[in-house]
Amino acid sequence: MANHKSSLKRIRQTATRKLHNHYYAKTARNAVRKVRATTDKAEAAAMLPSVSKMLDKLAKRNIIHKNKAANLKSKLAIYVNKLA
Repeated sequence: MANHKSSLKRIRQTATRKLHNHYYAKTARNAVRKVRATTDKAEAAAMLPSVSKMLDKLAKRNIIHKNKAANLKSKLAIYVNKLA
């Protein structure tokens, strides 16, 4: 265990940030799953902009990688367009 005040504070900050980031990443994963589980095109198309916005925000804040966000958005858009 670290002995310096600054490193103890850094450990506390890291734990708090990890919990915060985990919540938002998990929420986004659930939103992506919800879109993929939808079989109605109108409903999926309505959900897509909000999920894309969520992924962009996570990428901007470095919670997920920007390429991962782009790949997820692309695959979701393809999925929604294929729905009949």
